[in-house]
Amino acid sequence: MRTIKTLIVLLITLFATGTVMQAKEKIFKLENRFLSRQLSVKDGQLRTVLIENKLIGTKLYPLQCNEFALRLSDGTDKIGTDRLVNTEDFRVENVQDLSDNREKRHSYQFVLYNSKEDMKIILHYELKEEESYCRKFLQIIPNKEVTIEQVDVESIALEDAFQNYTIKNITAQAPSQWKPGLGQPIYTLQTGTFWGLEFPAAYNTVNNNLISCSYLIGKTLQEGEIYTSYKSVVGMADDIEYIDDAFYTYIKRIRKRPLRLQIQYNSWFDYGNHVTEKQFVSSIEKIQKELVANRKCPPLSAYVIDDGWQDISATADWSDTVWTIDKAKFSPYFSESVSAVHKANSQLGVWLSPASILGGLSMVPRMKEYGFESLSYGMSMTGRTYMDKLEQRVCQLAEKGISYFKFDGLFGHLNIRDFELNGRGIPAVPQLNTEGFTSNDRRLNASRYDEVKLYYMTAATERLIRVFNHLSEINPEIFIAITNGAYLSPWWLQYIDVVWLINAGDAASGNNRTDELVYRDNIYYQIWTEENTKFPMNAIFNHEPKKTKFDETADSFKKYLYMNLSRGTGFIELYIKTHQLSSSDWDVLAEGLKWSHKFFPAFQHVKMHGGSPRHKEVYGYSGWGDEMGYVSIHNPLDKTQKYTFTLDRALGLNPDNSTVFRVSSPISRLKEKNLKEEYRCGETISIELNPGEIVLINFENE
Repeated sequence: MRTIKTLIVLLITLFATGTVMQAKEKIFKLENRFLSRQLSVKDGQLRTVLIENKLIGTKLYPLQCNEFALRLSDGTDKIGTDRLVNTEDFRVENVQDLSDNREKRHSYQFVLYNSKEDMKIILHYELKEEESYCRKFLQIIPNKEVTIEQVDVESIALEDAFQNYTIKNITAQAPSQWKPGLGQPIYTLQTGTFWGLEFPAAYNTVNNNLISCSYLIGKTLQEGEIYTSYKSVVGMADDIEYIDDAFYTYIKRIRKRPLRLQIQYNSWFDYGNHVTEKQFVSSIEKIQKELVANRKCPPLSAYVIDDGWQDISATADWSDTVWTIDKAKFSPYFSESVSAVHKANSQLGVWLSPASILGGLSMVPRMKEYGFESLSYGMSMTGRTYMDKLEQRVCQLAEKGISYFKFDGLFGHLNIRDFELNGRGIPAVPQLNTEGFTSNDRRLNASRYDEVKLYYMTAATERLIRVFNHLSEINPEIFIAITNGAYLSPWWLQYIDVVWLINAGDAASGNNRTDELVYRDNIYYQIWTEENTKFPMNAIFNHEPKKTKFDETADSFKKYLYMNLSRGTGFIELYIKTHQLSSSDWDVLAEGLKWSHKFFPAFQHVKMHGGSPRHKEVYGYSGWGDEMGYVSIHNPLDKTQKYTFTLDRALGLNPDNSTVFRVSSPISRLKEKNLKEEYRCGETISIELNPGEIVLINFENE
């Protein structure tokens, strides 16, 4: 009897300390009112046995679950040493409940061990009480040197798993083909969940129902070194038809900074790369006078000096400080510009190219002579010496008052991308036989080189994140845009504010405003509808609105402007010929910007609706908040077309909204369209649109 009691005490003690020693199955639940993830430990094996979406009452039973997977080697350059391991190769040694009631957090930690690899894995699961998504990450602790080539934080097969985005080749040279598909979420279409890795360069895929949330790292760990992975996330939707809504709500919660309306001036279409401080200050003063003083617009968020401020003369010396200021054009640290923007109750922003492929290309050979890591085209963003210099420089500028950065030309631009092939800051892969290749060699377009390209993109993304985080430490309110060469992963928004609209030129092409709108709006349609990319439209940098020609009527400019603003991006950058705008141009611009300020709450839930702009089908945008919303509609065809839409969730309305909305328009005579004065959620509207007509309908709470 005493022996039995002693054994019971021992078992209780072992469990209390987190040690698990049982053959029978034990279930561990992470659970709140939104979801439940149930984990089983049986015979030392860990696996997920059930995920429940409580919002709609669906349950996911994995077809198989490896829980995680690793590709290990003795070095990325060691042929024939690759091996795959997953939870089946590990045994659970210990389980700890790390839940914290004060922080309203449910958490488990599972310690696993693989004797063959002599490696410990600690798996962490986290669920906060008021969040509809659960996170997971792992820590890798080897007892001998090993190289981690790939980490799959999630490896789980689900019957209804769906890969939204078709991943394209990671190309070096190809016109308008920079669509790598990195950092895109995975959905389950019948059970209403989204999956992904909280890292922009992640590779989230579905293959034979198997969800892999993974990334290439190629990191060699020494004995006892701890490596912590990026976190995976699984979230719940309240309606299987609107998983996008749930995913974007999640992205909204994890953004570095909340969405804000950033209206700013950019010097590019005004002066190009010939901008001087005198010209720039004159534009600040003109805009301040016309928009703020005379027409009572709120002050602009920033005034931005684009390409042209940097010293790239024959005598320019970037050996100690890169991206030096041209003293012939600007004062030290833009002091005169800083003074001018402060007088305008605004902030100063600057443009630069991290890879130096834009505006700094002529300095690349010289930086190579300095010992900085250059590629055949631009600079290596994994080169330690160069990137340390770049980080030092942009942080200097931030400390001097620069509050906005436009980082242009990251991995390349529309047609050319650069990749590190020499193992500087990335794993070496000599077996690919890239000796003699340029960093943007067309031969790199072949998929057999994807591994080395992805190693570079992972490492460069990580290095850029370090820069962005440092800038945010200097100024938590800083605004950061990444443009040419970036890719549309929503997880960038953990570090920056907006991303460039990929696969498009700076200036919307066309012979008239209709052509310009169709050009840009078709890029939107390609990305969100045809390619099914998941990225919030309100965080897009689209290089508009533009006013550089003056052979149009005020009405034409007005309709173009409002259609442009209705895209709902919180980032509005003015590309204007400041000193050539007429009084009516300033009137139109002021009215449009005031509209954006008023309807900015509706930008939180903006969507594109209708058909293909390129095929001349009726299309538009819709944005909604609780108290207001809008619908824009464009008929790009030279014939009359009828368009019918319903005020429902597909347009962005909350289906529980019982508000009575009064309609108005800044550009349209709605009575001529036979619209009522008031509408409610659920009502249908039919409009006949004249050739080329644009209609904007404001919906406001009475």
